[in-house]
Amino acid sequence: MNWDDLRHFAALVSTGSLSAAARMLGVEHATVARRVAALEAALGVALVDRRGRRWTPTAEGERIAALAERMEEAALAVGRAADGARTEVEGAVTISAPPALAADCLTAPLVALHARHPGLEIRMVGEARTASLDRGEADIAIRLTRPDRGDLTITKLGEMPFRLYASPAYLAATPEADRCFIGYDVPGGRAPQQAAIEDHAAGRRFAFRASSLEIQRAAAVAGAGIAALPDFMARSNAALSAVPPGAPLLVRDIWLAVHADLKRSAPVRTVIRALREAFGHSG
Repeated sequence: MNWDDLRHFAALVSTGSLSAAARMLGVEHATVARRVAALEAALGVALVDRRGRRWTPTAEGERIAALAERMEEAALAVGRAADGARTEVEGAVTISAPPALAADCLTAPLVALHARHPGLEIRMVGEARTASLDRGEADIAIRLTRPDRGDLTITKLGEMPFRLYASPAYLAATPEADRCFIGYDVPGGRAPQQAAIEDHAAGRRFAFRASSLEIQRAAAVAGAGIAALPDFMARSNAALSAVPPGAPLLVRDIWLAVHADLKRSAPVRTVIRALREAFGHSG
């Protein structure tokens, strides 16, 4: 039995489809199908029911997938234990963070950190979803919601004030009662800043919706209306002005999370220290 075959089968069962398993593993869906067939041949057991468009695990497949998941968790724990013992500031450290925050606040200090530690490889993943630290999708996660699952060490890095911003020309040309708003167009729930701007709009029209803060900022600069943007994205932009009275619409906390097994790793500790300093923390 080949462990990689078992890993591909476990991904198929956990994601529910060949295409989703392929995306998770970073391979072609034909590779997943070939690996599952190889595992069935090695074990002499039918693991999936291939009738219809969707592959469904058999009863034997469900049991083996559960065992494979526990094996993968143990393998990941072994990897974290080894990484946690690293004493040299070198090797790869993966950071998952919201894209706008990663670009505007985290990239420059991490580039400066690499200049001091050339053996360090920084991998920055800009994503809105919550990367799984237990599954090794990242070593460090920066989030705007405090994580509540996993064996994690969690630190509050700082705060992110959101204010209402628009182009000066738009504010000058548009009476307050006629002003439109810019918001999110993302399924699966509202971000806190979207809820806050909807409350502020009080039924007034949203003229433009976008899936990211970067696009919302561009729409505000172009004169589409008023957007709720974090100060770091808009405060120093001459093409945007805070909408009077200029008080924060809301303030979100910025959290750093690392798996407890990695908190003693020299590369991870070095990156965390640089991130804390970037947000005004000493040491």
